[in-house]
This record gives sequence, C-alpha cells and structure tokens, in this order.
Amino acid sequence: MNQRFFVALLPPELIQDQVKQIQSDFEARYSTKAALKAPPHITLIPPFKLSSDRIEALQIDLEKFAKKRSPFTINLSGFAAFPPRVIYIDVAPNLVLPNLYVDIAAIFANTLSIIDPYASRPFVPHMTVAFRDLTPNNFEMAWAEFRDRKINFEFEATNLTLLVHDEQKWNVLSNFAFLEN
Repeated sequence: MNQRFFVALLPPELIQDQVKQIQSDFEARYSTKAALKAPPHITLIPPFKLSSDRIEALQIDLEKFAKKRSPFTINLSGFAAFPPRVIYIDVAPNLVLPNLYVDIAAIFANTLSIIDPYASRPFVPHMTVAFRDLTPNNFEMAWAEFRDRKINFEFEATNLTLLVHDEQKWNVLSNFAFLEN
C-alpha cells in the first residue's frame, strides 16, 4: 500500500502555536483551512508516495543524512505570497537551507528514486498560512492586510521531520536529529 509523506523542518511548539493562531485567523476570516491540516513547517521534500515496504529504508536514509548536518538558525520575517492563492511567512535568506534542500533532494533521487516534482522551480523556503482553498478574491483582501504586517521569529533547526498523511491530515511520523555540536 502506498502512503503519502513529506520532509520538513518544524519550528518549536511555541512558534507552531503562534503560526496556528494566524492560520486559524485566516480560516475564520477568509474561509481557508487547508493550511491547518499540517503542523506549521518549512517543506524540504514536497509530498510523495511510497510503498509501506520502503518506509524503513527512507527512515534509515533520513537518519544518516541528518547525522551529517549541524543545527542552524532560521529567521522567519514578514509575509510574502505566491499569487493568487498562497500567503506565507517568509524565511529570511539563509546559506544553509538551499544547500540542505539540494543535498536531500539528491539523496532522495539517487537512493530512493523520489524526484521533487517542483525541482525545476527555484527553492523558496516558506511557512504557509493560507493556500489551496483561498479564493482569488479572499487572497486579494488578505494580502492587502498581511503584505506589510510585521512578524519575526527565530529558531534553531535541530532535526528533520518526516510527516505522513492519514487521509485527513498530516502527522509527524519521525524526527531525525542533526549532529550535536
């Protein structure tokens, strides 16, 4: 049986709670709830399907990969958008994140034959607060309000997270700690 997974960086619970509050505000005011179906995160490898007999190999590869990486700081600053449907908290430019993405995407392609369907697009790390079910009209209203809104969070990324879909929402399956300094 195939299941859907993705790999992400999750902020600490306190930041997740604050981002969930923003997502809930979007749900109440702009009728968009899709972003609430996953914990707040920065996607590294977007959703992919994998048969249950390959999950262990996936987890072994993620554990090996994470153990070769050091924790690093992520700054979330302000809001940005992919018109006409996506509004997100922006990730400040960071030298580590693009390299992390390239390296993990290569591992997935070479050892697991999992190809990022968006690999031809630039990697834009972000934390989504509204997307898929945000109508173009509601996007315009929300974007007018959020485009200049200030928000700043900083956290230490200490692990990779593998999430699995249960046909309703995304759940954390495993965390893979980065190398301790």
